Amino acid sequence: MSEKLQAVKGMNDLLPPDSARWEWFEGCVRALMQRYGYANIRTPIVEPTPLFVRGLGEVTDIVEKEMYSFEDKMNGDRLTLRPEGTAGVVRAVVQHNLLYEGPKRLFYIGPMFRHERPQKGRYRQFHQVGVEALGFAGPDVDAEVILMARSLWRDLGLTDVRLEINSLGQPEERKAHRAALIVHFEAHADLLDEEARRRLHSNPLRILDTKNPAMQAVVEAAPKLMDFLGEASLKHFDAVRAVLDAVGQPYRINPRLVRGMDYYNLTVFEWVTDRLGAQGTVCGGGRYDGLIEQIGGKPAPAVGWGLGIERVLALLEDSGVPVPAQVPDAYAVVPDAAALATATVTAEALRALGRKIVLHGAGKDGPGSMKSQFKKADASGARYALVFGADELAQGMVAVKPLREGGRSQALRPLADVARWAAEISD
Repeated sequence: MSEKLQAVKGMNDLLPPDSARWEWFEGCVRALMQRYGYANIRTPIVEPTPLFVRGLGEVTDIVEKEMYSFEDKMNGDRLTLRPEGTAGVVRAVVQHNLLYEGPKRLFYIGPMFRHERPQKGRYRQFHQVGVEALGFAGPDVDAEVILMARSLWRDLGLTDVRLEINSLGQPEERKAHRAALIVHFEAHADLLDEEARRRLHSNPLRILDTKNPAMQAVVEAAPKLMDFLGEASLKHFDAVRAVLDAVGQPYRINPRLVRGMDYYNLTVFEWVTDRLGAQGTVCGGGRYDGLIEQIGGKPAPAVGWGLGIERVLALLEDSGVPVPAQVPDAYAVVPDAAALATATVTAEALRALGRKIVLHGAGKDGPGSMKSQFKKADASGARYALVFGADELAQGMVAVKPLREGGRSQALRPLADVARWAAEISD
């Protein structure tokens, strides 16, 4: 016997009935995007490695430690399984000149890949939903994408999610803050862990995001970026806050919120929860006005966010939010092989009218006993069974039998006029 092959660690199969939860969630996302006027974009899973090095920053954790990169055996190109979605979207926008006719509102759903230690809600292949509003410079669109996420929480029934915001200002302001951070942390070098010392001169801003309890005091005492922001940056941030205040959206200004990619500027934000342990961020994003030019396009502003589907579904489960089950309207019970053709014709007619019908599959010895078929009909979750018995078929009828409380009483319905009674089995 050949060795049984297993999935790669941290890359999971998605099986029924869990896949139904994902389809429901994705349906909620697509409905939300339609309400806000965002169009779907789909980019390749594999991109040139320089795209992420240039876009995310050479000294980010993603580029340094987490990317799945390899050399193309045919031509030697350096390629990477995408670790996030924004860089690929921007590459596509630049390559296809999508902003030529004006700004674009886009969204994506798909798998991402990072080589990190698998844990609950965080895997090596994970899935993201992302929105990108490209070509919009105003703070109103910053607020719009934040409020889109709020609308999604409402649609899903989530309540234990809160908003944190910050402003990273502009590059020159961050440069001045960076110099002040280096001076501060150099003066307290004995309090820094190995990771912080490594970042001290390459990316000191990331030290502020440390989870090391021993470093919290020195981090809290570090210079605040907000104190280095100029008038324009503060005006933009105040305008975002004004919109959030106007719609009654609570938020906390978190001066340590820096995000993990180098491309952010001005507004950054995270939706966080206490229900998922230390990994509390459910959705995060912000403005990235320099990335389009950095990837080779004409300068254009942009803002967006990304969320992890696995984490949101874990939060739904932990919060006890019921996810609607996908069940058929009816299960076709076929007592005899002679009725299979009629049952199939009727099931197809009902499906064409939008009904969800499961037709009992016959084995090599025939359809099986009525008892076993009704057991499977009940397990399917269907509200009705369609019984194609010999007596019913002799009258040109099918028996519509309720399987749940609250259903109509059993009745015979004509096979020749399915359209007349199809609606009965969809309530």
